[in-house]
Amino acid sequence: MPDPVNLAKAQLQELDVAMKPKADGKKVTVQFNPETLKVSYTNPVGSANGRRDESDKSAAQTPASGTAKLAVQLWFDVTAPMPVGVSATDDVRKLTQDVVFFVLPRERQPNDQPTSSPGVRFRWGSFQFDGIVDSLEESLEFFSSDGYPLRASMSIGISQTQTQQVAILPGGGLPGAGLPGGALPAGTSPLAIAAAGASLQQMASAAGVGPDWQSIAAANGIENPRLLSPGQVIDFRAR
Repeated sequence: MPDPVNLAKAQLQELDVAMKPKADGKKVTVQFNPETLKVSYTNPVGSANGRRDESDKSAAQTPASGTAKLAVQLWFDVTAPMPVGVSATDDVRKLTQDVVFFVLPRERQPNDQPTSSPGVRFRWGSFQFDGIVDSLEESLEFFSSDGYPLRASMSIGISQTQTQQVAILPGGGLPGAGLPGGALPAGTSPLAIAAAGASLQQMASAAGVGPDWQSIAAANGIENPRLLSPGQVIDFRAR
């Protein structure tokens, strides 16, 4: 009988003002890994034709900085097994309040803005995104006979300046054992993020799996491998 798979779980981690992990900061391990991650990029438009005016010296010396945004949906259910270290409860809001923490104004420090929220790092396997939670929507989906909410979904938006760039971490050393056929479960495979104008063939070749680009496209549900959407997340081990 094969050993059980140790599935890597996504995690939210509090960052300090310098956007570095806070030593005593809050960490929240998700109960269920998200099905998809959506990363979108926005560039500033400085003129009618979409180009900056480089004739001004101050503009030429200032690098263009757009924004990147991560959209993710998380689910919580008190009738399902709890994450490690989390006690059972009869109200799902006792689980979701740890995520709401990241959108509330934090205690002001000398160098902080009066209403600044904590920085947050979303990390899942080899995917890492640092930013500020700018939107959060919670839906209570299911209630007990006593009127307690048992299940909730949370739609979270995290924004960062594009100059930070989305980190793609090495895939080696991630928790989780291989499945039959060499496949790995979600959350344990290295992910790659497509840049504007990238093709799957080019990215697969750079990753050393060029001959398998067609099977990778099929496994990731990619309709147009010749032109990927900016920010599209690709699992190169899925085939």
